[in-house]
Amino acid sequence: MSEDLIRYDILAQEALRGVIRKVLDEVARVGLPGDHHFFITFQTDYPGVRLSKRMAERYPEEMTIVIQHTYWNLEVGENAFEIDLSFDDIRERLRVPYAAVRGFFDPSVKFGLQFDVVPAEGKSVQVASERNQPAEPDEPRRQAGGSVPKIKPKSADKKEDGKEKTEKSGKAGKKEEADDDATKVVSLDTFRKKK
Repeated sequence: MSEDLIRYDILAQEALRGVIRKVLDEVARVGLPGDHHFFITFQTDYPGVRLSKRMAERYPEEMTIVIQHTYWNLEVGENAFEIDLSFDDIRERLRVPYAAVRGFFDPSVKFGLQFDVVPAEGKSVQVASERNQPAEPDEPRRQAGGSVPKIKPKSADKKEDGKEKTEKSGKAGKKEEADDDATKVVSLDTFRKKK
């Protein structure tokens, strides 16, 4: 088999992350339609992620947020989104680059995506003290709306043998273990040929 010089796997991931950007852009403009809501799992130590110091300490590797009832100031940019969420009754501002997203799940229609997160070089994670810097050169959109985050520490997401598990909530993992045949999870492994 010849070497993939085009890197279809990377192109497919970028295209699928574009789905997340388009969905969030629509939500920023008009709000959440119907029963739609999102579980978004992202790598907290990825360059460009912005969290408060307390959240970075609590979730040093990964966390899952839910955009549903209580959220504020959703800003959708070309490379990242920003949102205000409440954690233990404390309002926090988060910035999440799409490249840091490991999983996206909309349980209302049982649709999910999962991604491989490729480490980026030359950048560092931002904490709240750096928050006043501009997020991106493009102008993000704003919309008040709602979501109470449901987050779990990384340790709660591991099985005893150390392998990640995939939950019905859309938790990103190496294997798809859907409990419901109606759940549609698109994984890039579907498009790749194993060597």
